Amino acid sequence: MSQRRSGMEKEYKKLPIGVDSFEKLIRGDYYYLDKTLFVKELLLSHGEVNLFTRPRRFGKTLNMSMLKAFFEIGSDRDLFTGLKIEQEEKICRVHQGQYPVVFLSLKGVEGRNYTEAIEMFASLIAKEGKRFSYLLGSGSTEASDQEILEKLIYRKGDITDLKTSLVTIMRMLKAYYGKPVILLLDEYDVPLDKANENGYYPEMVSFLRGFMGEAFKTNSDLYFAVVTGCLRISKESIFTGVNNLKTDTISDVRYDEFFGFTEEDVRIILKDYELTEAYTDIKEWYDGYRFGDTNVYCPWDVVNHCDRLLADPDAKPRLYWNNTSSNQIVKLFVDIADATTRRDIEELIAGKTIYKTLSEDLTYGELESSPENLWSVLYLTGYLTSMADRCGIPFTKVPLVIPNKEIREIFVEKVQKWFEERVNSSHETLSALYRALQSGNADEVEVFLQSQLRATISYYDGYESFYHGFVLGLLKGNGKWTVLSNREAGNGRSDIQIECGDGETGIIIEIKCGKDKASLADLSETALNQVVEKSYTDSLYNEDIAQIWIFGISFYRKSCCVRAKRVELN
Repeated sequence: MSQRRSGMEKEYKKLPIGVDSFEKLIRGDYYYLDKTLFVKELLLSHGEVNLFTRPRRFGKTLNMSMLKAFFEIGSDRDLFTGLKIEQEEKICRVHQGQYPVVFLSLKGVEGRNYTEAIEMFASLIAKEGKRFSYLLGSGSTEASDQEILEKLIYRKGDITDLKTSLVTIMRMLKAYYGKPVILLLDEYDVPLDKANENGYYPEMVSFLRGFMGEAFKTNSDLYFAVVTGCLRISKESIFTGVNNLKTDTISDVRYDEFFGFTEEDVRIILKDYELTEAYTDIKEWYDGYRFGDTNVYCPWDVVNHCDRLLADPDAKPRLYWNNTSSNQIVKLFVDIADATTRRDIEELIAGKTIYKTLSEDLTYGELESSPENLWSVLYLTGYLTSMADRCGIPFTKVPLVIPNKEIREIFVEKVQKWFEERVNSSHETLSALYRALQSGNADEVEVFLQSQLRATISYYDGYESFYHGFVLGLLKGNGKWTVLSNREAGNGRSDIQIECGDGETGIIIEIKCGKDKASLADLSETALNQVVEKSYTDSLYNEDIAQIWIFGISFYRKSCCVRAKRVELN
C-alpha cells in the first residue's frame, strides 16, 4: 500500500484494520506482529477446556484463527514461513496440520428476541457444517449423525439438533480421521450480553448450557478446546458439570504477551512505519492496560492511529476503541450509580486510584443488582486496569485506575450524556433557568448551576470544554431557542449564542475555568469584558435583536460564579 507522508511516497505493508483472519492476513501480505509462539505455550500448558478472557479488540479472534490455520488437517504450512513457531521444529513436526478443527465465532450472534438469536446460531452452524459436508455418505460415520449434519447444513434441524450440533460434528470428525478434535469457540459470551440487553437472558443461558456443556464434559472426541470472551461467566450459569475448565484472565501471567501489543511491539511498528515521533501520544492514549506482569497497548487503537498518521502526519489521537461497541456497560454503570459511586468516578476521571473488591465469576443477570458488581466488569472489559504488580482474584482492595486518555474520554462522554438526560427530564426545573437567563438574573443562574454541579459529577482536573458542554446540555432542553456553540462573531468566536425566539432577546455566554475558587469573580468580569471588547454581540445586532444579555460564567470544580450585563443597541 502506498501512503503519502510529508510530500514523499514510500511503500509500506498494509495495516490489518478489521482483518481477523490469519490466513487472509498472511496471504494478503498485511503487517503482522508475530504472536505464533502462543501455539507453543498452549501445547505446553493447556487444559482440556481453556478459557481466555480479554477485553474486545485485543486480538482474541486473530489468535483463534491462527490456531485453526496451524492445527487443522490440510492447512497450508507456508502460512507460517518465517514466523517464530517455525523454529520449533518438533512442535511443527508433531502437531502442525494434524487435527480436525471446529471453529465458531459467536461475536455476530445477537437478536432483538430469542427466536432471532437462535436463527443466527442456526446460520452459523450451517456455515461451519458445510465445511464438513464430505462427511455425508462416509462409511466411517453413523448414518444417524449424517442425517443430523445434513439437517444442520440446510437449517432444517430443531432446537435439540442445534444444542447437540458440536457433539455431533466432533463425533463424526473423530470417526472419520481417527484423531480427536480441537474445538475453538470465540467470543462465547456475546450471545449472553445481547440476551441480557434485550430481555431473553434465561432462555439463552439454557440454550448455551446444552450447546457447550456436552461438548466440554468428559468427551473422548475432544483433544482440547480454546474458548475466548470478555467475561468469565460463572459455572453455575453455563458451565454446569464442566470440571475440566482451565481459565486464564487478565490477572494471570502465563499468556500475558500474546493478547494486545507489548511495549516492544509498539516500538517495532512505529520504527517500521517511521512514526517514532508519535510514540508519546500513542502511549498516553492507548497504553496503560496490565495483563499479568505485562503492560499492554490496545492493538486496534495503535494500528488505526498509525494508519491515519501515514495519510496525515499531523493527525491527533482519537477514540477508535470507543466506536467498536455501544459501551453499554459504562452507561449501565452510570445509570445505577449512587452518590458514593459518583464520587469514585470523579476520582478516576481526575487520574486518581480507587480500591475495590473484584470477582471474576459473574452472571449477566447480576450486573444491575449493585454497582459493586460492575467494578469487576469494568476491570475485566478494559475500562479500568489494576496497578497491582501481581493480582489474584477474588481479593480485596484492588487498586484501579482508568488506563489511558481514550478510556477517560469515554467516561467523560457517557457521564455528560447521563447528565444531559437527567437534567432534561425535569422541564419545570429547567424553565427556571431559562427565565433567569432571559431576564439577566445572574444570581438565579448561579444558584441553579451550583445545584446541578453538586448533584452530578465534577472533574477535579476540570477544563473549559467540559463546562462548555455542561452548559450546552442544560440549554438543549429549550425547543424554542436557537442555541449556537462557538459562533463566529465580531473579532472572534463566542462560546454560546442564543436567540430566544421572541424576536427581541438575545444572549451571549462566555465561559472560563479557574484555578481556584477565589479567582472566579474576577474571571467572570474578564469574560464579560471579552464579549464587549471582541464585539461578540455584532451578529445579534445584525438580526435586529433589541435586548441583549451577556453572561460571564466561571467554574472551579463544583463552584461557579455568574455575572451578567445588559448591552443596549447604539
